[in-house]
Amino acid sequence: MSHRPNVVYLNSHDTGRYIQPFGHALKTPHLQKLAEEGVLFRKAFCNAPTCSPSRAALLTGTYAHQCGMLGLCHRGFRLNDPQKHLAPTLAGHGYTTAHSDVQHVSPWREKEGDDVVPFDVHLDPEAGEGKIDRVLAWLEGRKPDDGPFYLEVGFSETHRTSGKELQWHNGENSPAGDPRYVSVPAPLPDHPAIRSDFADYGQAVERLDAYYGQIIDALSAAGLADDTLLIVTTDHGIAYPGMKCSLTDHGTGVLLIVRGPNDSPFRGGKVVDAATQHLDLFPTICDVAGLDAPDWLEGKSLVPLCDGSLNAGQPDALHDELFAEVTYHAAYEPKRSVRTAQYKYIRYFDDDFSKPVLPNIDPSISKDVLLAHGGLSGDVPREQLYDLMLDPHEANNLADRSTHDQTLQSHRESLAAWMRRTDDPLLKGPVHAPRELAMNPRTDPHPTSPTITMQTGDPAP
Repeated sequence: MSHRPNVVYLNSHDTGRYIQPFGHALKTPHLQKLAEEGVLFRKAFCNAPTCSPSRAALLTGTYAHQCGMLGLCHRGFRLNDPQKHLAPTLAGHGYTTAHSDVQHVSPWREKEGDDVVPFDVHLDPEAGEGKIDRVLAWLEGRKPDDGPFYLEVGFSETHRTSGKELQWHNGENSPAGDPRYVSVPAPLPDHPAIRSDFADYGQAVERLDAYYGQIIDALSAAGLADDTLLIVTTDHGIAYPGMKCSLTDHGTGVLLIVRGPNDSPFRGGKVVDAATQHLDLFPTICDVAGLDAPDWLEGKSLVPLCDGSLNAGQPDALHDELFAEVTYHAAYEPKRSVRTAQYKYIRYFDDDFSKPVLPNIDPSISKDVLLAHGGLSGDVPREQLYDLMLDPHEANNLADRSTHDQTLQSHRESLAAWMRRTDDPLLKGPVHAPRELAMNPRTDPHPTSPTITMQTGDPAP
């Protein structure tokens, strides 16, 4: 590019890949149109399927345990170095940085201290204003000679809540959607209550799509669309048992759509089947903007998959291995994984607790259905190995099959080597939370969030 493009990053809570461009019967027409104009990454993954660690990995370009975000921001975890965040990095290259609503990697901006990620402009709505009115007005007011900008907007429409507000909640106003013609997400049973649950999700994702449409339209109306790298993704899988906070693809699989400036390769309705990850977005932005990538980045630019340099249909064209982790969410659950072209290896690191960590499964009627039928009660294998080609739902653990000993051992070694290279604190034993009182007991089936001050727009997990 002859000059630096604007960068707009839109992230949602708990959406997984359950949107129309990934083949689901859900009404997300604006995201469908965006995919047809840009590039759809069908095998994109987060590096930590829990809220703050996922976002922190994406925005620093480092793994959650490297940047310090081993758990949730509002439960006391912090970035080791906020200056490695994308926003101040781009600010150092002349970008104006702006933010609205959910960010979930930094404390309140009004607090004093070095652990706050700096933004030039905050566009959070005040009482009585529309959710994104200030964002739309700010975009409308941008002029060509204002220089490039980085805009980050977070959304919580697809995050569960127990409140009465118009959101996906399974409360007294449920079902908000029509459960009669709903197919439930794998790997859940086709149960009437779960259909109602997913019907509510369908309404929530429609509202999310409508907000995206407003922002996309505002970019076009302001004459900014052709000079903007627009990135749309989510933090991790949807909030169901076996999905969010899980290291299977149901938990780590994320939507990713990128539409670039006119002279970038992120145009034309392309589909990429090669495995990609959130860590690749920071170096991609640097690549498109013509900036030297910081030396701390762990990912790779997505440009070669989109300009024809690499075979976008080859699963391991960009990465031989993808790594993911969970340490804390509502409770302690230390586990790590490595994903290769055909296999997934998951290792649990707590030999003192062998049951599912129920607080890390968001409360829902779907969870209640499984608990009522004896689900979520068996022992969790310390090691798991899945054939992703023949067992895409990762239900058949091959770790104890002698026929897969060689595959198991090679994946063990890969995971161990990655943990050593990145100085994973689990190598030294159990990881302690910075605020023990902020953690739920691991046996509590339905956690309630402790009373902790949160940043604007961030719901409790």
